[in-house]
Amino acid sequence: MSNGKLVIGDLVLIAPAGMQLPHATRGISYHQGEWYVTSGTALYHPILAQNRIYLQCKNTLYEDTGGCITVYKCLISPDGDWIYVTNFSQNKLITLTKDGTLLSTFTDPELQGPKGVHVTPTGQVLVCGIRSHTVIQVDREGKKKMATLASEKDGLRYPVSICYNTNTDQIIVGLYASNTIRVMEL
Repeated sequence: MSNGKLVIGDLVLIAPAGMQLPHATRGISYHQGEWYVTSGTALYHPILAQNRIYLQCKNTLYEDTGGCITVYKCLISPDGDWIYVTNFSQNKLITLTKDGTLLSTFTDPELQGPKGVHVTPTGQVLVCGIRSHTVIQVDREGKKKMATLASEKDGLRYPVSICYNTNTDQIIVGLYASNTIRVMEL
């Protein structure tokens, strides 16, 4: 970002000689001038300089090598205090402090294959499960389910991304292998 505009730059990975990321980049999140990148098993907090993102191994905030895709997507809370991470392979929502300390691990039968995560300006955490065909709301601490907002009974199939529109109070859900999105009233 430069003067409020997106600037195209280069992603430069800096690691010890011969070392590479174990997986492709799975997700990128940006909050108040800070970048966060997920690799599938790790969450990195890269350094940005002169339109280049320098991703160093020492900038690893969180890592979980206990499965194939344990650090899938991430999102920062509006106040910047917490980081929410979806663990796709183990059906979890992980809540971390901004320095990467584990705060909570959330699991629920209605959250299978979590992919997309979104936090509303008021701190409501919304997560979609592609295998459970659900969108659920979790409390700000990432410890307790507040509600199931949509499910297969409502016609929801394979949700992968989610966003809340503050202007219309609607949830927008992207669906896997579909050229449509679902728009739902909150």
